[in-house]
Amino acid sequence: MELLDNPVWHALTGPQAQFSEGSSLALRYQTDVAVFAALPDEVGPDAWTALAELVGPGGTAMVFRPGAVTIPHGWSLTMPISAVQMIATEEIGAPDELEHFVQLGSADVREMLALVERTRPGPFLQRTVALGTYLGLRAEAGDRLVAMAGERMHSVGYTEISAVCTDTEARKRGLATRLVRAIAAGIEARGETPILHASAENHSAIRVYEALGFEVRASFDGLILKAPS
Repeated sequence: MELLDNPVWHALTGPQAQFSEGSSLALRYQTDVAVFAALPDEVGPDAWTALAELVGPGGTAMVFRPGAVTIPHGWSLTMPISAVQMIATEEIGAPDELEHFVQLGSADVREMLALVERTRPGPFLQRTVALGTYLGLRAEAGDRLVAMAGERMHSVGYTEISAVCTDTEARKRGLATRLVRAIAAGIEARGETPILHASAENHSAIRVYEALGFEVRASFDGLILKAPS
């Protein structure tokens, strides 16, 4: 399971290589797909140099790794983000009710971005939807997306559930739980294990995920770093 210690790197050097840019020393998602950059499992000065070249002078990289990261001279930490990585320890299984969920695609991006803006589940960009399956629920009138969840990082054997969000008007109906189960069922049908990441301070979400069969595997630091100018 060591690849889960560096999930962005193993996604971009594996199943999601088509979404990567960079070199064998530093990679990032294409900038309209996801915000994450990655360094190899073993990080040396040459990797930091390659990352600086990738993002450009004064550019920003969001690096997502467990444990302490030694930041080299010239780089500055803009913002630390504490998170936990959770992994399904039992089969999650599909919810009893699926018929109202719709599969979302590029034609729905405007609505998806608007929902993310209202609910703030975490980074979601113009082409994030290309990373995997996204399901959503529209309001009864059918003209407003009020909940969604989908797949983001994908390494060999593991797929991350992400962008779990519900509009204020649609909360307390169990939609987040049902959407997570629906996405997890699709991941499990491929013979893979669902994982997810949550803010370490979002205790209510962590409790929901634990009730579904996830457990905390590791603490992660999301580091928004500024490259040397």
